[in-house]
Amino acid sequence: MYIRYIVKRTQIYVDEEQDESLAQRAAAAGVTKSTLIREAIDAYLKGPADERLRLDRFRVAVRGAAGSADYLPDGKTYVESVRALDVRRQEENERRRRA
Repeated sequence: MYIRYIVKRTQIYVDEEQDESLAQRAAAAGVTKSTLIREAIDAYLKGPADERLRLDRFRVAVRGAAGSADYLPDGKTYVESVRALDVRRQEENERRRRA
């Protein structure tokens, strides 16, 4: 298949399984792997830039990462400890100011 437009050459790395799947799909569609990759890039880039969709994807990622830092205290405990430190710091500053 002759492509009538100028393309820029680039190089990507795929693992063996990706390469095999790509070759199978390209053969089934009767196109080259490069054509299939360009079509996939176009589909990705032309995909919805919808802010709501982006936010939904962000929320999914955050939910997926939730609990991954289980050594950290829960939010309420953390806020209470920070507030307690602030109270102590204010009391210490007030004590020094009066001295």
